[in-house]
Amino acid sequence: MKTLAQLALGLLWAGAALTQPAPPPEPDQEPAQIIAPIWPGLPISGSLRLQLDQYSANASGPLQLANRLQSGLLPTSERAATLQAELRSSARYWNATATLQQQVDEGQGGASRAWFNELAATHEAAGWQLSAGKKIVAWDVAYAFRPNDVVQQEERRTLVSTTAEGRPLLMAEHFDADTAWSLVWVNPTQSSVTLGAKEPALAARVYQRAGAVDWHGFARYGAHTGSSLGLAGAWVASDALELHASVRAMRAADSKTLDPGLSGLAQSTPWQWVNTGAATQALLGGTWTHQSQFSVLAEAWWDGTAPSDAQWRNWFARNQALSDLAAMGAPASAVAGNLAWQAEALSTTGSLRRSNVYLRLSWEHENWQPSLDLLYHPADGGRLWTAALLYKGDRVRLQGGFRISTGAADAVLGQLPVARQAYLSGTWTF
Repeated sequence: MKTLAQLALGLLWAGAALTQPAPPPEPDQEPAQIIAPIWPGLPISGSLRLQLDQYSANASGPLQLANRLQSGLLPTSERAATLQAELRSSARYWNATATLQQQVDEGQGGASRAWFNELAATHEAAGWQLSAGKKIVAWDVAYAFRPNDVVQQEERRTLVSTTAEGRPLLMAEHFDADTAWSLVWVNPTQSSVTLGAKEPALAARVYQRAGAVDWHGFARYGAHTGSSLGLAGAWVASDALELHASVRAMRAADSKTLDPGLSGLAQSTPWQWVNTGAATQALLGGTWTHQSQFSVLAEAWWDGTAPSDAQWRNWFARNQALSDLAAMGAPASAVAGNLAWQAEALSTTGSLRRSNVYLRLSWEHENWQPSLDLLYHPADGGRLWTAALLYKGDRVRLQGGFRISTGAADAVLGQLPVARQAYLSGTWTF
C-alpha cells in the first residue's frame, strides 16, 4: 500500500503539472494548445483512477477444492486496490494513449504495468485514411456480446469501463455521407499459429445507412481459422425504441477442450487448444427508453464456439471423479493440480454457455445513473447479477456496486472462482 500511495502522489503531481494554465502569449505570438512542463507545447489530457475491490471466493468451484486439498496452491485475495493513470495525446498525423497501472492484492504484494492502448500514425491519400500501429477497432452493434467484433475482440460486461488495449494493425478506411469501407490487417507480425485474438487475420467491414437502419457487412480470414462472414443491423424504430441484430458464420474457431477419454490423474494440463470446426454466432436485442430516461436493454444470443452441454457434463463429472480420488487416498498435490487445471474451462471463449439472455435496467437522472443487469443461462439456470450506481461530474466520475453469481449446484456460473465482488471506483479527468 505504501508503493500505491507513492504512485498516487506522483501521478497527482504529474496531472496537476500537465493541467497548469499556459502563460500569457507574447504580442503577435500564437498561444500553445497546452503547455506541459515535461513536454512543452504537446497537447496532453488524461485521467487518474483508483479502484478498490472486495472479493468473496466461491466455495464450490474447482479452485477452492484444489486449495482445500493443498493449502496455498493458488493464493487468493479478498481485497485489492488498483491505481491507474491514462495519458492521451494526438496531432495531425498520429495519436497515442498510454496507461500506467499499480495493483496491490492483499497478501500477494503489488505489480506494476505500463502499456500503450493506442499508438498509431495516420495519413490521408486519394480519399482514404491510412493507419499503422496499435489501434482500437471495435465493430458490431450489440452491447453484451458482439459476434462481429473480429478485430478488437474486446471483453464485454466489465464492471468498470476503461479504455481497451488496441491491436497491432495496418488499416485503410474510406468514408462518405452514407457509406464507409474499412480494410484491416491485424496482428501482421504474429506467427500464423498464434491463437485467439492475436491470430494474424485480414478483415473488412462495409457500412451503409438506409434511412433509419444502419447496415454492416463483415468478412474475416484468419491465418489458421480461415474465413467467416457476418451481417449486422440497427434500426431506430422510434424516439423510444431501437432494435439490433448480428450474425456470423465461421469455418472454424479456437477453443480449449478436454479429452473425453481421459481418466485418472494427468501429469500436465489436459486442456488443449483445438479447432472447433464450423460454428455460428447470432444475437437479437433492443433498447426501449422512456422520456424520463429510464431504459431497458434486452439481448439474447447463441454462441456456437462455447462448450456444448455434453462438454460441461463431462467437466462436472471429472470434478467429481477427482474429488473421489482424493477421498480414496490419491496424492493430494496431484489431485489439487488437476482440479486447478479444470478452471481453464471457465475462460476459453467469450461465452460460457451457448444460449444466453441478458437484461439491463438503467435510469439517468441529472448526474446519477443507477443500473441493474442480469446474465442468465437457460441451460442450467445460472445467473450473474450486477448492480451499480454511477455519478458523472465535469471532471469526477464515481462508481460503486457489486456482482454476484447464483444458481443450482450444476450451474456453470456457480463455479466461477469469485462468487461475489464489491467495488468502488473514482476517476478524475484532467
